[in-house]
Parts: sequence; C-alpha cells; structure tokens
Amino acid sequence: MCRRRQTPLDSLIQPLRALLPILWLCGLSFGCSVKGMAMNSLANSLSGGGAGVYLTDNDPVLVGQALPFSLKLMETILQETPEHEGLLVATASAFVMYGHGWVQQPATELQALDFNHAKAEKVRAKKLFLRGRDYAGEALELKIPGVLLDLRTDAASAVTRFDKEDIPAMYWYAAALGSAISADKNDMDLVADLPIVSALMNRALDLDESWNSGAIHEFLMVVDASDPAGEGEIGVEAHFLRAMELNQGRSIGPLVSLAEGLCVQEQDRERFTSLLREALAFDADAYPDTRLANLISQQHARWLLAEIDEFFFADGEEHSRGALGPTASFALHGGLFRWPRQ
Repeated sequence: MCRRRQTPLDSLIQPLRALLPILWLCGLSFGCSVKGMAMNSLANSLSGGGAGVYLTDNDPVLVGQALPFSLKLMETILQETPEHEGLLVATASAFVMYGHGWVQQPATELQALDFNHAKAEKVRAKKLFLRGRDYAGEALELKIPGVLLDLRTDAASAVTRFDKEDIPAMYWYAAALGSAISADKNDMDLVADLPIVSALMNRALDLDESWNSGAIHEFLMVVDASDPAGEGEIGVEAHFLRAMELNQGRSIGPLVSLAEGLCVQEQDRERFTSLLREALAFDADAYPDTRLANLISQQHARWLLAEIDEFFFADGEEHSRGALGPTASFALHGGLFRWPRQ
C-alpha cells in the first residue's frame, strides 16, 4: 500500500490538531465572557447615537413601522445586560416616543370616528408608557437603591438625591408616568403619583435647565397647564419662552403644546390658530436633527386646526369635550422626540 507523501500543509495542520482540545476548553471558559462583551457593545450602540437614524427621518410612517422591532431588540439585549443604565434609559424613551407618536396621538385623532377603537388604543398606549416608566425606574434604582419607594412617600425630599447625570432617567421616568396618567385619568393609583412628575422635573430644571435643548421647560409647560397646583398661565408662558429660546427655533413642539394646552384652556381661538399656522409654516427639513419631531408635530397641528370647532365654543354654550379639550394633559410634542445625547 502506498503511503501518502507529506506536504508542507500537513506540517502546519498537525500542531494545530494538537491544540484543538486546548482551544475547545478555552472556548468553554471564555465563551460567556465573549458573549457578555458582545452584548455590552451592542447595548452601548443602541443607547448611543443610533437614534439619529430615526430622528432625522422624513417618513414618520416608516419610522413607526420600524420602531416595534427596535423596541423588542432593546428588550432582548437588556435581558443579557440588565444593569446597562444607558440602554435602560434609551429603551424607556423609545417606548414613550412610540406610545405618543404612533399609538396615543392617532387614537386621539380617531376618537370622534371610532370611539371603541380609540379607547382600546389608549389602553395600549398606557401599557407602553408603563413599560417605559419601569425601564427608567430601573435606571434610577441602579443609582439609588430604594429611591422609587422614597419618591412615592416623599417626592420633594427624594429628588434632592439626584445629580445632573441622572437627568435622562429622571426625565423619561416623569414623561412615561405623566403620559400613563394622561392615557387613563381614572386610574387613581397612577394619579396619586402625579406629584412625582412635578418633583422630578423641577429638580431636573434646577440641575440643568438647558438639558436637551430646553426639553425640561417644554415638559413643565404641560405640567403647569394641566396641574391645578402648578404656576398656571404665568408658568406656562415663562416655560414656553425659555423652551423656544433654548431650542433656538429648531423645534415647533412648544408651539403645538401651547396651542393645545393653554390656548384651549383659556379659550383663545385666535392665538390657537396663529400658533398652529406658525408651526405648519415651519420648514421641517431646515434642521435634520429635529425633522421627525417637527413632522409629527405638524401632522397633529393640521388635525387640531381641522377640529377647531370641537375645542372652542361661543359664549353661553357648553363645550362637549370639556374646557381642556380631549388631550390637554401631557400633550407634549417636540420634547418627547429628542433622545438624550450620550
């Protein structure tokens, strides 16, 4: 029988064969570490600048169809990296944004045509907001264990423990909680937590009023417009002016929020119309980083103008939807679509 002649390649393969058992054992030892490193790397990516792909888009429908996959991907990665603070905050913000822009706002606009469907969608929106709240809450708990319980017992004292670096988690916890309350004002357990929203946002304001291009001021516009214990019209106007100053005219969200909130509350039809027309005249392509937010705000502004007679009434007439309109509470627009920059 002929013996196969050894080739130069054989001389290289034989030592590698001897190493295979060692390499296999090393794989068992380090496989979990490699997986953990990969998951953390992906978590860092998802919680970092990737939001720009969405926020600069010019097609809200496309973004709305893509977001559910992104949400589930974030949740999948969080199962492997449950203490990744950046991803917890990003996931919270994504759930709140999706719940507002593609579930609750369309439900509000559908309400007059299909009340039952709109009601079901608002229930769904509430669930999305609560998921967002829970993820932001986990981020807060990572920094200060037990702080969520402290917020419920003494919010004013508990918020003093937060620092400037905690603002993203504070903001999205408050946004998610406030949004859930708005989606179901009959849930008294949630309504009882309303002071937490104000406490968190006022603390954030003290820490850095300019955070995220004035998003905190825009948030407090809505809080003061919908909270009897707030500063009322004076507070709303002051926050509106500061929000517009800090966003440098790049976001029309405050215009729509002011029209839908204070103008309806004050029954100021003329200013309502003026603000919304100003929002619609804005060139959403002028500032790509806020394009998506502005397009969604303009979409809602068109609906508000089309339904203007449902929000305003002649003297002596009773308004069918109440003085504050159907969506006055936490009708926040631009601020919810500016993810915190890492």
